[in-house]
Amino acid sequence: MNPFEDDDPEDEEPEDPDGPDDPDPLLVPPQRCSTTRPTLHLVVEVVLAPGLHVPVAARLRYRADEPYTVHLDNHVDLPEPVTWALSRDVLLAGLTRPAGFGDMSVTPGSGPDRGHVLLSLHGEEADALLRVPAHALHAFLRRTECVVPLGCERDHVDLDALVRRILEDDGDGDGDGDGDGAGDGG
Repeated sequence: MNPFEDDDPEDEEPEDPDGPDDPDPLLVPPQRCSTTRPTLHLVVEVVLAPGLHVPVAARLRYRADEPYTVHLDNHVDLPEPVTWALSRDVLLAGLTRPAGFGDMSVTPGSGPDRGHVLLSLHGEEADALLRVPAHALHAFLRRTECVVPLGCERDHVDLDALVRRILEDDGDGDGDGDGDGAGDGG
């Protein structure tokens, strides 16, 4: 099953007449380019209570050097946006069925939330329930697949750089993470 195919064309929301003049992203064949960094500015809604949603300026970002992660910046109109690191696979699965658990879960909307996905996020400093337009998320994830095809993520991970970063974060290079060089002795 192709996760990018629409099951029912009647479920699509009408095009935004003020939107870009770009061709429909669902009709454009994927072009592979790992240097492209897809970005989508959109409005998400913070769900405060059933039927009470607050619109928030947001941005989705994706880079080939972090192939498993989609970044969601909320409050991009403020000096310090709130950024969430999201699993691309969970977002993709959540378009059609409930997906994820723990810090992130995604559920396709139904009833009054039809045409949206509900994104539940739990972090150390904050929690959020966001309502994201499903068609916008779908089109954005399709664009990420043009940068790094699904299933090819590990080809874009620089393991040497990751090891260097872990060792640098350790501070003393002994690999135990405590920075005192004592290790566990055994």
